[in-house]
Amino acid sequence: MNYLLDTHALLWSVQEDDKLSKKARAVIENKENRLYVSAISAFEIANKFRIGKLPQYEHVVENYVQIVQKLGASDLPITAEQGHFAAKFEWHHRDPFDRIIAAQASIENMILISCDEVFHTLPWVEVLW
Repeated sequence: MNYLLDTHALLWSVQEDDKLSKKARAVIENKENRLYVSAISAFEIANKFRIGKLPQYEHVVENYVQIVQKLGASDLPITAEQGHFAAKFEWHHRDPFDRIIAAQASIENMILISCDEVFHTLPWVEVLW
């Protein structure tokens, strides 16, 4: 199966494993699953660290590429199709990071690993937590 890690799922899998659900942890640890991390997560983590919202994740910011590789995840670039879809679909949630991740999960037919309830309002995104 192909899974897309929401930004918090990536952070928690690296540094705060106890915050992951049992299901999420099992999927992430199962090497038969294919894990992906959106390029928008790299931007979100570094940007939020820079503005002081994620001070505890300096190690992740400084070692992002190696951490994603060690996790066994692959980068998921943002395509024009995904960006376009993220901007146009109807959703009350305006967070651009979540919109991109939702669009990627949908277009790439991936299960999204997230505890964020807001994704459950999208019938075309399968969420695991």
